Amino acid sequence: MVGDYRSYLRKLPKVELHCHVEGTLRPATVVELAGKHSIRLPTTEVDQIYRYDTIYEFLEIYKTVNSTVIDRDDFARMAYETLEDGVRLGNLKYREMFFNPTLHTARGIPMATVMDGLVDGIRAAEHDLGVRCALIADVYRQDPPEVARRMVEEVLEHRRPELIGLGMDAAEAPDPPEKFVEAYRVAKAGGLRLTSHCAEDGPAKNVTTCLDLLGCERLDHGYHALEDPAVVARCIDQGVTFTVCPTSTAVVYGWPDLTTHPITRMIEAGMSVMLNSDDPTMFHTDIGNEYAEFCAQNDYPPGLVRRLVMQGVEAAWLDDSDKAAMRRAFEAEIDELDREFGI
Repeated sequence: MVGDYRSYLRKLPKVELHCHVEGTLRPATVVELAGKHSIRLPTTEVDQIYRYDTIYEFLEIYKTVNSTVIDRDDFARMAYETLEDGVRLGNLKYREMFFNPTLHTARGIPMATVMDGLVDGIRAAEHDLGVRCALIADVYRQDPPEVARRMVEEVLEHRRPELIGLGMDAAEAPDPPEKFVEAYRVAKAGGLRLTSHCAEDGPAKNVTTCLDLLGCERLDHGYHALEDPAVVARCIDQGVTFTVCPTSTAVVYGWPDLTTHPITRMIEAGMSVMLNSDDPTMFHTDIGNEYAEFCAQNDYPPGLVRRLVMQGVEAAWLDDSDKAAMRRAFEAEIDELDREFGI
């Protein structure tokens, strides 16, 4: 039954709200793009591309693989392939996908090239596979605040319909969220929805900062919120959803298995969470695997898993009619899976 249950978990329809497109490159694609642009890699062995022992090695690999993505077609391919992987491996239906503009513009790549390429891939994937995707531009925390503000201005200048939000990632502890109030002010004035990685490697008070000073509507990670019962109570009361990532954070922060991950305590506390793959190829996972392993290892029953799925739908930045249609479609598909698997 365990094997069958994992198959059931993979086949559930899914929304994903925390996935960095730069962390989704297929190893084989990295090798091909490096050859296309005459970029030297540490190895061209596909099964060795994402081998690392420390977070510092991981960050170096992250930079190296993304140096191979240069022209519009490369960005389109990256976007298309990650959505294809989501559909094939986890029945992905809708994603709101992060990208780091300054990771690319700092390499001399025009913002229009980045955005147009990603949009090309997104639109092709929707046409071919039926999966929908929107984009969230991420502030890179280690950039100075004025660089972040200028990035937001440039993103708005080159805005495409698929761009719906602003987020923030990278190391939280040295660069807390209050540094980027101005970038978020500009984004809100420009009509973008707002989220941020917080309480990942920073304290619970960063949750309050993100809600009150940045104006965030939902939050990414949030594990250290558990250290402050008042923060937990506020998030429950306000219905704040946290986009959590089991595999990647277990690896980075050394939780021995998924049964000891703080996500389990967030769920037990009554917080709204939904599961995501973060940087899937770099952490040797995918959105189907996140459900199959996290839910199976924790013996979560189908009713609880359905709630996790539907919390993703509710937290998506869709208009009311789109969300209602997705809600109905997901409920019907899950009901059919329940019948198929005898649940």
